[in-house]
Amino acid sequence: MIYQIEEIKSEYNEGIEAVIRSCLVEFGADHEGTAWTDPMLGRFSELYDEEASDYWVAVDESGKVVGGVGVGPLPGVAGVCELQKMYCLSTARGTGVAGQLLNRALEYAADYYDQVYLETFESMLAAQKFYRKHGFKQIPDRMGDTGHYACDVFFLKNLK
Repeated sequence: MIYQIEEIKSEYNEGIEAVIRSCLVEFGADHEGTAWTDPMLGRFSELYDEEASDYWVAVDESGKVVGGVGVGPLPGVAGVCELQKMYCLSTARGTGVAGQLLNRALEYAADYYDQVYLETFESMLAAQKFYRKHGFKQIPDRMGDTGHYACDVFFLKNLK
């Protein structure tokens, strides 16, 4: 399968919301304290319409959104961005599309930030392995105020 990485547009909002909700259900994270209750979940084209903030989706040959990733400032921490809402449908995992999404996000982030931070869940072991493979180091405590208080694993990567 060939995937296109595209910047978020309004026509992708519904598709990426469905991807994220599907993944949150899959990993038992469909509850308070996670992206599940984020009021902007279906409005990424509006949310990521600012400098130093962007979101990309992976779209398959039929036009279906199969994954996405965002970058935005980490509230309360200067020089650090957050890797936001990186999810791929199970059918797209193992295809290399997650690496393409991550690389696009990191290239963008390096233009604006010194470090990138992310939060995930203990239950997402494959995601943790993926982040370590791409140079992220696990850190003991959360940084900033993402509002996702249910996340229990934290990573940081130097960009410069």
